[in-house]
This record gives sequence, structure tokens and C-alpha cells, in this order.
Amino acid sequence: MREGDWETIPSLLRARAATGGEFLVVGDRRVSFAELDDLAARVAGGLAARGIHPGDRVAVCAPNGLEWLALFFGAARLGAAVVTLNPRYRERELDYMIAHSGARLVLSVARTAEWDFASYFESSRSRLPDLEEVVYTGEGAPPGCARFDDLAGDAAPPDVAPGPGTAAMILYTSGTTGRPKGAVLTHRSMLASAAAQASHLGWDRSTASVMAMPLNHVGGITCGILSSLVSGGRVVLLPGFSPAAVLAEATRHRVGVLAGVPTMWVMMLARLHQDPKSYDLSSVRVAVVGGSILDPTLAAQVAEALPAAVLVNLYGLSESSGASVLSAPGDDLATVTRSIGVVIDGFEARVVGADGRQLPPGVPGELQLRGDCVAAGYWNLPEETAAAFLPDGWLATGDVAEVEPDGHLILHGRTKEMYISGGFNVYPAEVEAVLGAHPSVALAAGFGIGDSVYGEVGCYAVVPRAGAEPSPADLIAWCAGRLADYKVPRTIIVVDDVPLTPAGKVAKAELRARLGYSRGESS
Repeated sequence: MREGDWETIPSLLRARAATGGEFLVVGDRRVSFAELDDLAARVAGGLAARGIHPGDRVAVCAPNGLEWLALFFGAARLGAAVVTLNPRYRERELDYMIAHSGARLVLSVARTAEWDFASYFESSRSRLPDLEEVVYTGEGAPPGCARFDDLAGDAAPPDVAPGPGTAAMILYTSGTTGRPKGAVLTHRSMLASAAAQASHLGWDRSTASVMAMPLNHVGGITCGILSSLVSGGRVVLLPGFSPAAVLAEATRHRVGVLAGVPTMWVMMLARLHQDPKSYDLSSVRVAVVGGSILDPTLAAQVAEALPAAVLVNLYGLSESSGASVLSAPGDDLATVTRSIGVVIDGFEARVVGADGRQLPPGVPGELQLRGDCVAAGYWNLPEETAAAFLPDGWLATGDVAEVEPDGHLILHGRTKEMYISGGFNVYPAEVEAVLGAHPSVALAAGFGIGDSVYGEVGCYAVVPRAGAEPSPADLIAWCAGRLADYKVPRTIIVVDDVPLTPAGKVAKAELRARLGYSRGESS
């Protein structure tokens, strides 16, 4: 199937439907490409019958599932954009994203064990004037409200042909440091990232994967679903992440690809250690770790647990629609832990200084990306769009990196997370990696806090490994033996867990508030 045959998401799904084959495993249900295409067409018809037109926004707030994907592909067929909401969001977040995007319809779960969404939507009518209807999926819909089956009725889809530059998704950024912004992902940008990833990793119709990353993030929808759609592979789709469920489904379906962010891998490895005889991962040939810098200790543990698998680092952002940098073929374990990889086919990367000029190899600066994967900007935020989406197509990632002579990229961390201690730049990711190498630490996350002498010093939260009781004093001494003195944490706090974004990254702003610090506040 030639790339020119599918310039948009619905044309790709229709092309796959014509070739036949199974695409999804959702619980005990198996769904072919053709069945998903038919369901998407009926959803497109149902949306149109409700007055949804090309260019409108519809939102989805539900766990991973067939209904979620049916709305996404149905809206894409209609030329509408899907606003992705996480069912972990609460009133403040939902109010902001639904109102800011102007979503006219929401497909939502009625309730979860933690929250009653139906009650929220009933009480939010006055705050969300653009929202015309809530359609419910799953059990517990309020009386008289529309259900997913009503949306996916028998109405024929209108004859609409969205273009490659049409908005397919508005994905609000994780908000690790502040208020989220709605990245506008187009058909072109999402398919460019998905196709480049599938090609770089050599995926084809024999490739099977377990997908537990949230669909409301590029790690799920682009890196997981669309990359598999491009390759024609099969996806075992889980409603959410559970280490036991992922390992059980990987064993049951003999998948070749296992992927997750570092926090997911930490939990999966702990589960494997607790119950090694229940799982057989000998079929796994590719282990993908994305979302943040890969800790060497974690990398070694993954390699030991999956000796037949190639370990791959994946770097991408909401603004790049998915993967843009991957480990190069043949990269050994040392290279994968040192570098996030190389820019993948069709895209470009450069590292620039504060003056915007490109820096030579070995000099840290801001990483910028260019290519069809770059999103169209932020929804209704012209100033933020101008700051990140630069002339000549470059995307300012906000990440500090350096490039090696052979093109491998070394990531230092977020520009906004950097703090200055005694006149020296400190990137928390480096300190977090050192703390993560301690045998009693499962996860570490930190930030700078104000200090009257040094300006800022490091404060880090650590989550202990099962059964371990790390001492803050011992951990500070551990860092002192491995880091320059200005990088050594001043404060270490042992916690049971850390707050995570919907994509599984540490929510630094929430962590800072949970530990009782505001930006610049001293200990």
C-alpha cells in the first residue's frame, strides 16, 4: 500500500479495510479493519445528524476502548476534530478544556469508581454554553440521555473529504509545569509521525502489540494505534494500564512489541519479580521506553527481563504528533541509555542557543524539530503558538539537548525545569538518574527551590522500591559521591507515590504543590 493512497486518517482506514485482516483485540472481541471502518462511518453519520459539521469540535472522556476509537475515526471522516479528555480529569480541568475548545458534543463514561461524570455534566450546563449534548458509553447513563449505540445508528455518513491539513485532534498538553495548551494535530502530522515510526522500527502486518497507553495522548493514539494501522499490525487494546493485565495479555497473545513510559516499566518489572512463573515474554522482540530520559539502571533491568528484545528509546511531544526521535538500529544498551536516538526519516533536528543560532555538536541548547509531524499550533492561543511554532517550520520543544557528531541526540531535560544553583545550571533529569540508580529507589523526581545563599537548590521526592526504606541522608551522600557539589540535592523527601500526567510523566507542578513549595519558595 503506497503512502499516497492514504493522505488522511479515514482514507488510511478504508485502504486497510480493503486489504482485510484483524486490527484490534478488545477483551474477548476481535475487530477487523473493515468492522472499525463501518463503525466509524456510522458514527460520522450520527454526528452529522446531530448537526456536527467539518471544523467543529467533539470531545471524548472515556477509558481506552472501541467506542473511543469509533468516535475518533468517525469524526476524522466528517472533518471534525476530537478533543481528548482523560477520565482522571476533574471539574476544573474539564471546564477549561471543553470551554476553551468550544466542543459541541462529548462522548463520556457515565461514572468511574472515583467520580460521577454524569452529575458533573448535569451541573456544568451553565458553564459550558457551547456544549449541546453528552452521549454516554458503558453502563449507568442517566435516563433520557443518548447512548453510544444511538450515535452509531444507521445514518449514512455525508460525502465529505477532509484534507491532509484538516485538524484531526486537539490534544491538551500534559501540563507538567503549568496550564495546558491545546495542540492542533492534523491528519498530515499524525500520519507522518505514525508512518515514520513504523518504518524506522520495521513494523509490518505480523507486528502485534499490547496498548495500555492512554488514547488521549500521542503515546496511545499515534505511537500505538496509528503506527499499527499504517503497518497493518494487530493491537491488543486495554482500557488502562495495569502491570498484571499488560503482562498477562502479552503472554496470552504472544506479542512482539511491549511499550510504556518509565513508570510503567518500573511497575511491570516489579510484577515480574513478584510472580515470574505467571508470564512468558519470550515473544517480545521490541521493548519501547518513551516519555522521559531512560535511567541506566531501569534499562539494564528491562534488558535482563527481556533478553530477546531490542530496547528502543522513543522521544516525541504532543506538538510533534508522536515519535520524532528513536534509537537507531544497532544501538547498544550504553547508547540507548546515553542518547534518546536519532531523528527519524523525513524529519529534521537542530540544537540552538539563546540567540537562535545553531550550535555545534557537543554544546547544549534548545532542541528544535521540523517536518510534517509538527502540529499546526495551539488552539486559540496566538502568542503561545508564535513562541513555539517558529518561522520556516521549526518547533521549539523547550527541551535542552546536544547533538553528537553521528547525529545521536543527548537529552538533558526541560528548559523550564532547569534551576540555577550558585551560578551553575542544574537539570533535574541528571540528578533523578543518579537517585534512580540507588538500589532502594524506584523513582525520583525533583525541582529547584529558593535559597538565600545559592539562589536555588534541589528538592527531590523519591519513591522506594518494595520493602526498602531509604534514608534521605544516605541518598544525599550517594549523590555527593557521583555528582558535582552544586547538583547534590539539599532536600530529599521519601513519598509513597508521585502525581502523574495522563501520559505517565511526573506532574512537576502538582508535585511541587503537594510537597508544599511554590516556585522560588525556600525550604
